[in-house]
Amino acid sequence: SSDLIRLLNPTFGETIVVTGLGLIGLMAAQLLRANGCQVIGLDFESAKVALAKQWGIQAFDVSGGSNPAGIVENLTGGVGADGVLITASTKGNEVIAQAAHMSRKRGRIVLVGVIGLDIQRSDFYEKELTFQVSCSYGPGRYDGNYENKGQDYPLPYVRWTEKRNFEAVLKAIANGSLDVKPLISEVVDVNDYENIYKHLGQSKSIASILRYSAAADVNGHTVPVKPRNFKGQKGVLGIIGAGNFTKAVIGPELKKLGANVKYIASARGLSATTSARKFGIAFSTTDTKVIFEDPEVDAVLITTRHDLHARQVVEALDAGKHVFVEKPLALTLEELEQVGLAYQRNNKTLTVGFNRRFSPFLTDARNQLGETGAPINVIASMNAGFIPSDSWVHDVETGGGRIIGEACHLIDLISFLAGSLVESVVMNALGPNPAENTDNASILLRYKNGSQGVIQYFSNGSKAYSKERIEVYSQNRTMVIDNFKKSKYYGFKKSGLSHSQDKGHREQFRLFMERLKNGGPATIPFEEIMNTSRAAICAVQSLKEGKWVDIHH
Repeated sequence: SSDLIRLLNPTFGETIVVTGLGLIGLMAAQLLRANGCQVIGLDFESAKVALAKQWGIQAFDVSGGSNPAGIVENLTGGVGADGVLITASTKGNEVIAQAAHMSRKRGRIVLVGVIGLDIQRSDFYEKELTFQVSCSYGPGRYDGNYENKGQDYPLPYVRWTEKRNFEAVLKAIANGSLDVKPLISEVVDVNDYENIYKHLGQSKSIASILRYSAAADVNGHTVPVKPRNFKGQKGVLGIIGAGNFTKAVIGPELKKLGANVKYIASARGLSATTSARKFGIAFSTTDTKVIFEDPEVDAVLITTRHDLHARQVVEALDAGKHVFVEKPLALTLEELEQVGLAYQRNNKTLTVGFNRRFSPFLTDARNQLGETGAPINVIASMNAGFIPSDSWVHDVETGGGRIIGEACHLIDLISFLAGSLVESVVMNALGPNPAENTDNASILLRYKNGSQGVIQYFSNGSKAYSKERIEVYSQNRTMVIDNFKKSKYYGFKKSGLSHSQDKGHREQFRLFMERLKNGGPATIPFEEIMNTSRAAICAVQSLKEGKWVDIHH
């Protein structure tokens, strides 16, 4: 509420209308009164209107069809409001139209609620109104460097940041200038939390408080969601990471395969609990040590942000767990070195989510090529699509960039088809001075057996075109695989394959769980995993140095 008031920039004596007297609206109204403003409050609920009047706010119940603009006009002697704060929620456009009608010429309107925004030009043109949407909390909100890395804005230049706004409100509550006790509509025992959330849309409560008993374990990090007995079972899994890829791919595939998943962990817990309910996982946790230290857990699946992969892989291996980690395995050669040492000192398997090699299109292509040992040429193109520059995947420290984070898929599939390891790599990128986190690049791969790989990873193409295309040239024969939906062979006895898109995710997890239960080597040789990971990192190094880089083993 403090940030939207700062955006409105009210001055002593001005008349401000607050439309919507919920929690935010009532707190904003109090702060405006403390700022010396004349405050008019509007709402459809008489109880909230009565509450506002206790603080000297001229509040009105407009549920009976009264004209809000007319009320404001009468109270301001026909001048209109200096500013309007909209803290209401409605799908219609009436609220924004009314805000314009009740404003004086050159008035200000700030929106923090969710309303229809079909704005009539004449309403704003004639009065020269300004309109702004508040991005909640204040400067720093949605800035990854501020919120996740703790990079504050210097106070002399940005006086009120997200954190400093919170501090100001808490001080106002502490000294009594902001009275929140009357806003508490109900206090509910934490065990009955569903009574609040089930009826959230229909409830007329302003603020609901969850009460923990004195004996409650407030430091508990693990909650049962669908608990069951795992004693004596093989192939029990723990998942670390409950982001979009887990929800869209890993969770559904594991559920279809009947996997025994005991835990799912996330940093804050909510996404993990939601996924646990959706996919039938026994426990949700915010403490990864619970997974590492549970003797019933055989393997850990790591799907966190890229900068956490290597460290969590080392932790899991040292805890005696088999590991499956989504790509990339690591962001630097130093991290790869640590992973390699952890693998050597523990007799456990390590698998990276290079799923393309498990696609029926890739396995059939390799079978058709045969084990002749002859070098091949492969061109792998990815029409990757645009991702905004402020996304975490572009952050060199957090995501590593899309070449390390995604183009590694193409390196692995070429290595799989070639049946060899990358010996050296060079990368060129679009533009006169490409950054190391570029996502428009061409990569050349030289293999030990003489094969050649060309990767075209572009983000500036059309969505209408296929996302992935693979061409293979060998001994007067050619293969073309189009987006893992169909393949066409030239010079082979077989003409190719055609069926629904299959990038190999399910087969990848089926084989992983089969090896967990029955024993056997990892589904991808460790040497190949490390080679692909090194090649991706060295491709970026090549761009920075402007030369071929050898892959050391």
